Amino acid sequence: MSNDTLQVRRIGIDTYHENVAYLNRECGVYRAEGFQALSKVLISTNGSKVLAVLNVVDDSSIVQPGELGLSEQAFSRLSVAEGSLVTVNHAEPPKSMDAVRRKINGERLDQDDFNNITNDIVETRYSKMEMAAFLVATGQNNLDRDELFFLTRAMLQSGDRMNWHEALVADKHCIGGIPGNRTSMLVVPIVAAHGMLIPKTSSRAITSPAGTADTMELLAEVNLTPEQLHEIVGKERGCLAWGGTAKLAPVDDMLISVERPLGIDSQGQMVASILSKKLAAGSTHLLIDIPVGPTAKVRHMNQALALRKLFEFVGDRLNIHLEVMITDGRQPIGRGIGPVLEARDIMQVLKNDPDAPFDLRQKSLQLAGRIIEFDPDVRGGQGYAIARDILDSGRALAKMDALIRAQGAKVIDLHPGNLCHEVVADCDGVVISIDNFQMATIARLAGAPMMKKAGVDLLKKMGDPVKKGDVLYRIYAEFPADFKFAQDLANSNNGYTLGSDEQIIKSLIAF
Repeated sequence: MSNDTLQVRRIGIDTYHENVAYLNRECGVYRAEGFQALSKVLISTNGSKVLAVLNVVDDSSIVQPGELGLSEQAFSRLSVAEGSLVTVNHAEPPKSMDAVRRKINGERLDQDDFNNITNDIVETRYSKMEMAAFLVATGQNNLDRDELFFLTRAMLQSGDRMNWHEALVADKHCIGGIPGNRTSMLVVPIVAAHGMLIPKTSSRAITSPAGTADTMELLAEVNLTPEQLHEIVGKERGCLAWGGTAKLAPVDDMLISVERPLGIDSQGQMVASILSKKLAAGSTHLLIDIPVGPTAKVRHMNQALALRKLFEFVGDRLNIHLEVMITDGRQPIGRGIGPVLEARDIMQVLKNDPDAPFDLRQKSLQLAGRIIEFDPDVRGGQGYAIARDILDSGRALAKMDALIRAQGAKVIDLHPGNLCHEVVADCDGVVISIDNFQMATIARLAGAPMMKKAGVDLLKKMGDPVKKGDVLYRIYAEFPADFKFAQDLANSNNGYTLGSDEQIIKSLIAF
């Protein structure tokens, strides 16, 4: 081994969308090159290269002086055998940072600027600090409509695109913020049973108690390759899969990994994220659900209308047929919050169980009906009745069963966790509000979504009368520590407000 080469060592650390390298402080290359911790380095071997953030190690049991440690992400990207020889050099700063600095100073960026920025991010030339600078510079209302279009198109072009070879490929997306709002798992089988193509690739939960992929995973396999997706969709006209196995708008995933810890969620970045992913997934017709409520992500009607205009402007320029539904986001949808409880609600609706949550059924039928009206053979206003007939007849349940078999059926157990705490009303009254954010937080503290059986089961919804001592909801958990955290939060603020009928905030929403 020459003095300027190092042996690769795989370090079992998941650094999630960031390449990280580890050098021993006593390493000759480290001393000779004058590397600094958190600087960017270029790692090369036999034509394979990867950029990584450098961490300096003082423990030789982790990395010895003649070794270069690589995180799981970096090791996978470099794609060489452990023990291979590599060289390490200073990385050239990304040229597109000049555009980020111009944006920080208030200048307007063009399409080439956004192309260069997204390309450098995908090529891992940006550190998380540099990505944070870009997100802050373009956050809030710092992008005009054209810049938002440029960013969306650049994100779309950062990865692969799926082609279903059909003129009408339907999809739906909710902007989030409403616990239990698992409508996709009802919309997809209804629409697919109608015969329309609806390949639904969904994310896992990041800040919510469950994502569609987390819940569907209780019923069927969701980690499917693009080849498997094409086979399943070709046969069943739909799927409910995790989107992480396909390289669709990968820059979006990388930006999200920085956005979430910082709590950055601007409207412009949301629009670019959603539309780039949907277009990359091959969608031609898209329905966007924007829930509005006092504790939803969008809290005022004027904000929802402005967001709708942004979606429509960018969608029109990217040639996707896009419609927006502004829906009631005053409280959670359904009863269950958390994977197993949400899966239970979904199966109750599909089976036309009299105990099925009515609001989840109705909202899903409204969304499915609007998507069915994308079909040129369906007259406007007929979609809801068609969706209802498909659900009532059992065809939606049969389609869901077919999707589960095609994706790989799991042994289904929809019983919640063994630890249960009942939260009761401390006075008589009527439920006048339920805090979406608080209920989601309690469910997450209970262990959802990582612990599939954890969550919150609502027994009372807005408008329901209660007596002192009545159970408002139950908290379920699998581990005592999670259980205590959730109990403590519920005891300090249970998320419910009781009052009288006239105090209920009336919905301004009409489907």
